[in-house]
Amino acid sequence: MPADELTRFLESLSPASREKVLAQPRERQEQLAAAWEAELSEDTDLDTLSELSPAAAADEAAERVVREFFE
Repeated sequence: MPADELTRFLESLSPASREKVLAQPRERQEQLAAAWEAELSEDTDLDTLSELSPAAAADEAAERVVREFFE
C-alpha cells in the first residue's frame, strides 16, 4: 500500500471520480485527500464497514469526499 496519502486516496476512487479529482490543481487534490483521511478517522459508520472490509470503507469515504466537493 502506498505511503502517500494522495496516492492512496486516488486508488480508492472510482475511475470517474478519479478523473474529476485529477482535473483539480495539486493543492486541491491534497486537500481532498486530507478530507478523506479525516472522514476515515472520524466517521463511526465506517468503523463497522472497516471491520468487514477495510478497502470498502476507504472506497466509501473517498467517494463521499468527492460527492461533497462536486455537488
